[in-house]
Amino acid sequence: MSQVLLVTRPNYDAATTYLFHWSKLVLQLAKKKGNQVVDLPASKANKADLLGRLQKINPKFIFLNGHGNDTTVFGQDDEALITTKDTMDSFKNMIIYSRSCSSGKRLGPYSVNKGVKAFIGYTQPFIFIYDPSLATRPLADKTAGLFLDPSNMVVTTLIKGHSPTQADKRSKDAFRKNIQKLLTSETSKENASAVRFLFWDMKHQVCLTV
Repeated sequence: MSQVLLVTRPNYDAATTYLFHWSKLVLQLAKKKGNQVVDLPASKANKADLLGRLQKINPKFIFLNGHGNDTTVFGQDDEALITTKDTMDSFKNMIIYSRSCSSGKRLGPYSVNKGVKAFIGYTQPFIFIYDPSLATRPLADKTAGLFLDPSNMVVTTLIKGHSPTQADKRSKDAFRKNIQKLLTSETSKENASAVRFLFWDMKHQVCLTV
């Protein structure tokens, strides 16, 4: 059954550039599965465009990329998109995945209290390592992929019809698999140092439901 996925993809610094490009893989899969995708890239990742699209469509999933803190998810140039000061009326009965720092700590519980069906996010900063020499080719960066593939899996699992709880579990399983791979095989010093940050992201990823 066709569903609607809304994605925000700010792009203005190294971290958001990586999320901008790695999110393309999710968009491609969603379209391949016959879903409608509403993409808000770069300057379109602002609050006015977000709320305007929500009034016109009824997305089942919202995939937020960008910087954040425990009360706010930001869009382009650090413009607040969702905060704990919002009524959340536009987001009721939706599933939100926030790939941003710390938004699962306070914004997540607040959102679910206000009628969001599920909120998947992180109670601490979302950390990923990348190779600066590949900054202009983020999708070729296998080190960054250790983190961004498992986090993408949250949305790709939802797209395939699974529940938020299952999406959270499959993502954590992918983090765990990458940790085990790095611990049991010959790997670069840089990738070996990624183990603690992979564990960090896995540990602090939460799935909050009604």
